[in-house]
Amino acid sequence: MAQSLFKLLKERQPETQIDVLAPAWSSPIIARMPEVRKAVVSPAGHGEISLGKRWRVARSLRAEKYGQAIVLPRSLKAALIPWFAGIRRRTGYQGEMRFRLINDMHEFDERRLDQTVKRFLALGLAPDEPLPSMPRPVLEVSVTNQRAVIARLGLATDKPVIAMMPGAEYGPAKCWPIEYFRTLAEMLVRAGYSVWVLGSSKDLAAGQTIARDGFALNLCGQTALEDVIDLLGRCEQAVSNDSGLMHIAAAVGTRVVALYGSTSPGFTPPLTANRVVHYLAIECSPCFQRECPLGHFRCLREILPEAVFASMGDPKEP
Repeated sequence: MAQSLFKLLKERQPETQIDVLAPAWSSPIIARMPEVRKAVVSPAGHGEISLGKRWRVARSLRAEKYGQAIVLPRSLKAALIPWFAGIRRRTGYQGEMRFRLINDMHEFDERRLDQTVKRFLALGLAPDEPLPSMPRPVLEVSVTNQRAVIARLGLATDKPVIAMMPGAEYGPAKCWPIEYFRTLAEMLVRAGYSVWVLGSSKDLAAGQTIARDGFALNLCGQTALEDVIDLLGRCEQAVSNDSGLMHIAAAVGTRVVALYGSTSPGFTPPLTANRVVHYLAIECSPCFQRECPLGHFRCLREILPEAVFASMGDPKEP
């Protein structure tokens, strides 16, 4: 979602050089953004202060003589490296007593900035400037790597392919029931599709359940993130929980079939017009909890496989 900000910056100042400080896992995504010169690996894990690590990275950044740092998270920790690095203009939102660390402070208006992507985009504008039309994320797909991965994994491409992404790092309250994915996979295969299950090694057991009886290929844990980007670029559609892989599918141009329960498609929608969203908006959602606080998971359990299948249409020629 931050790519919309990068696109805005390049549109307004094409000569701008953009480097992105981010966790190591995101480097393959950043490498597919033509607006970005390079990724700089953040030294600290989620929740770590790690002042020594941050200081060492900041010291290495001083030589770059950056003119501005735009700090997207609202935490104090996120603002430390730009301050340590001596970057003169440090832009960000109010939050966590950062008044010395952030010197180009923007007011955080939750009503006006009602989507994550809008919050990112607004930091590239003057404080009172209205939001422009949103540049949509577009990740580059490597056809060369795509072909190599398909060959390495022995994937058949004679039928239109549906990707399934059953994982969600945030927690089970964002996850459509695995047995529903399994039922949908069977329906899709009988309709003439191939089904690939994509995810990390954490999703291996879920992938095995979906792929039971040969109705899908479980590729979880067999691909690097750059491989997943390229495989999604080969798929006709992607069925996904509200997750990072859902946003990647949208950014490579694949039709997204998005499943929302504890979160809201109004807050983190797939940033593409080529999408269908399943969201019931029952009385207790969105709760934004990791676990269902009421224990019934109705917000996702009542989205039935038959309804999702009906929204996907007929297979197109691969």
